[in-house]
Amino acid sequence: MSNEHVDVLVIGAGISGISAAHHLQTQCPDKSFLILEGRDSIGGTWDLFKYPGIRSDSDMYTLGFSFRPWRDPKAIADGPSIMSYLHGAVEDDGLHDKIRFGRKVVNAQWSSQAAQWTLTVLNTQSQSEEVFTCNFVHMCTGYYNYEQGHRPAFPGEKNFKGPVIHPQFWPEDLDYENKNVVVIGSGATAVTLVPAMAEKAAKVTMLQRSPTYIVSMPAENTLANWARRNLPAKLAYGLTRWRNVLLNRIMFWYCRRYPDKAKKLLLKGVRAELPKGFDIEKHLTPHYNVWDQRVCLAPDGDFFAALRAGTADIVTDHIECFTKRGVKVKSGAEIDADIIVSATGLDLKFFGGVDIQVDNKPVLAKDTMTYKGMMFSGVPNLALSSGYTNASWTLKCDLTSAYVCRLLNHMDKKGYTQARPELDWADMEVAPLLDFTSGYVVRKLDELPKQGTVTPWRLHQNYLLDIMMLRMGRVTDGIAFSRADKSA
Repeated sequence: MSNEHVDVLVIGAGISGISAAHHLQTQCPDKSFLILEGRDSIGGTWDLFKYPGIRSDSDMYTLGFSFRPWRDPKAIADGPSIMSYLHGAVEDDGLHDKIRFGRKVVNAQWSSQAAQWTLTVLNTQSQSEEVFTCNFVHMCTGYYNYEQGHRPAFPGEKNFKGPVIHPQFWPEDLDYENKNVVVIGSGATAVTLVPAMAEKAAKVTMLQRSPTYIVSMPAENTLANWARRNLPAKLAYGLTRWRNVLLNRIMFWYCRRYPDKAKKLLLKGVRAELPKGFDIEKHLTPHYNVWDQRVCLAPDGDFFAALRAGTADIVTDHIECFTKRGVKVKSGAEIDADIIVSATGLDLKFFGGVDIQVDNKPVLAKDTMTYKGMMFSGVPNLALSSGYTNASWTLKCDLTSAYVCRLLNHMDKKGYTQARPELDWADMEVAPLLDFTSGYVVRKLDELPKQGTVTPWRLHQNYLLDIMMLRMGRVTDGIAFSRADKSA
């Protein structure tokens, strides 16, 4: 059994992990670190998902890193372009030698006496157990289960003679040309799959229980491309990034402040995309307010174009059962299908499934309160990167990575070995972590950490407020610092 020690262990080599490593190299150059990646490639989500049309549902000027300009003309980018961008970031920072692939973290134990973490890691290539120790853990594991998606059991599923596929595990050899395809679901994955598959399939039907807000958006940003051609790359990127941040923030505020007006505005855009007679009320008018769930994007209106062309359609109904030929819905109709895609969502998984213990006591996420949206009450020297529900993931991850470096540098300056977020629960109102009605959140809300009602225990979901708190605020509020007892 091998044993290796570094100052910081980063778990995960996706967008969050690459951000964490970049900030450690630039802001904590004296710190040693490694990235433990359970799979055999960087990229996380963008390497895992291979379904047709896979793309960002946020603009790349905000989904991209703060430190690396996005230079592609398309603001809504496809999966291969995003992977190329991530590989470039790893190459530029020389991170390949810092990544240990095929290392799945199983257990993490904190010792206050030693002031260090001990991680038990499965080497998936040799099936042997390895041990790593470190002073600080930065978890960049994402928010969902890589081993399985959310996949409800459908009545009569065994009767269907064709393949039933979850987008998280897309078969590379799937031939859907001139086939009838039913895509179950109405979220971002379904809205991406339908127009992409409609280019080759005979017909693609999106079968949904209820509609989602879908907004058409140009795949390219005209002003961003002008700035990129005429201004230095970093300046052009910075201006575009801030413009998009502010526009998105204003739009989110407007939708929450004036929900009825926002709903009318979005549905007006939908009506402009579709011919008269299309039942927008039934198929494209959600029963919830805008941004109670994430709004889906249709780059260049591709989803609506497929509906106009007749290569795709929508059925809003409940599934009664699968049949030999397809899917029977509660209204009595049967939808013919050669292939069924279950775009039914993700299985949320906190802490990446790692079993965490502090001084031999198990830590359950639901028993903790989030600190600044990145650390957890009673858990020392551990941070977790997560993104926003109402904006790009990377905005928050970059802030978190920079804050971790500020914290580490403060601890070094003062000679501290432990930083443990602490609060008096009796003086704090407790609220759910997320005010969001998406299925993958609602299904696991009881398993998530809680949040408080005042800073630093409140999760803002607001990039501007987080800048004030994480970049400009004190690193000492709400944290108990201590030094290891070397004589113990």
